[in-house]
Amino acid sequence: MNKLKIINDPVYGFIKIPYEIVFDIIQHPYFQRLRRVKQLGLTDYVYPGAVHSRFQHVLGATHLMNNAIKELRNKGVGISEAEAEAVTLAILLHDIGHGPFSHTLEHSIVQNISHEEISILYMQELNKIFDGKLDLCLQIFTNKYHKKFLHQLVSSQLDMDRLDYLRRDSFFTGVVEGNVGSERIIQMLDVYKDKLVVQQKGIYSVEKFLIARRLMYWQVYLHKAVVVAEQMLIVIMKRAKKLASKGEKVFAGKALDFFLYKNIESVEDFCKKNRKGHSGFEYFSQLDDNNIIAAIKEWAKHKDKVLSELSTRLINRQLLKIEIFPFSEKKKMKQKLKKKRKEVAKKYNLSKKQVRYFVFGGKIRNNAYTKNDDNKINIINNERKLQDIATASDISNVKVLSKTVEKYFICFLND
Repeated sequence: MNKLKIINDPVYGFIKIPYEIVFDIIQHPYFQRLRRVKQLGLTDYVYPGAVHSRFQHVLGATHLMNNAIKELRNKGVGISEAEAEAVTLAILLHDIGHGPFSHTLEHSIVQNISHEEISILYMQELNKIFDGKLDLCLQIFTNKYHKKFLHQLVSSQLDMDRLDYLRRDSFFTGVVEGNVGSERIIQMLDVYKDKLVVQQKGIYSVEKFLIARRLMYWQVYLHKAVVVAEQMLIVIMKRAKKLASKGEKVFAGKALDFFLYKNIESVEDFCKKNRKGHSGFEYFSQLDDNNIIAAIKEWAKHKDKVLSELSTRLINRQLLKIEIFPFSEKKKMKQKLKKKRKEVAKKYNLSKKQVRYFVFGGKIRNNAYTKNDDNKINIINNERKLQDIATASDISNVKVLSKTVEKYFICFLND
């Protein structure tokens, strides 16, 4: 069987599967689940085209990785065939640990476990299935391999993950400000003293990349309607878990039921088998967006007033209102939150505990670039000297981008 297939991707055109093991892993049920996990959570509530999946994203990132390997090899960087295969597998599997609706429910279904930790569990399991062929992939992914630049290609501030998702998310949302020149940036990559660097003539492409990242956060990822929709999904899960903890019957299906009625707060809890020999890892592998939507449609008819009302509103896109406050107005935000809870509780006849599901606050943050010695974007000049992008750039905006902007928000019921 020919496993070196060609896939027609809407962003890059025809892309190739470079290794047979890549095809084998794509065909595995663990990986196929990503077809049913949306890349951008509930962003399609604002941008209807944003229904692309994690499956599409990781294939795109894998394509960019193949291009990066070719470019670095052309510049004399030593990358063996085993290393090329391993780093390709690492980027292919970097998001396999994402649960339903990606980042939105990352800490709602399981607590204190990141999707990166779950991705490692999947890699370890697949490594057993494929007789140790992912040993080197795991070393690179966990940054334990001696060639550190390979890990940077998978996870850094200028990795193949970010280069794909910015361009892909821009394409599917229609927000043109995020359309970065990924191919140009890849052509400018090099390695110096085991560090991934960008040639000086590529500095303008990197500047555009950072500015695009900042704009995409405000216009897409942190769009106020996206924030409130995803916060509603989080509080719905919180309410369902609360009812389950009291022993009330909450429709879920076997896989979701496991997480509603059990508190999974560590990797050990996640992997521990129950009396029937099933683990959280096994049930998580059966979860995708469809499980959550099916449950919420049923919860809209639940006898619990809070769960049914919020579920009905989310399904029909009747969103709560949202108000954003500058970071300096924390006191004002708290005062408004307290006032709104009193108003909403009285208007809709809600108890003090119930109203907290309809009026709540939080914080959003936008950090396009973190100036960190261990993880920064290095520009290499003609004299082979390195400079951080924030220092090398003559655009003042790039220096500003290294500052984290935080804002507060409150969501509230107001028909």
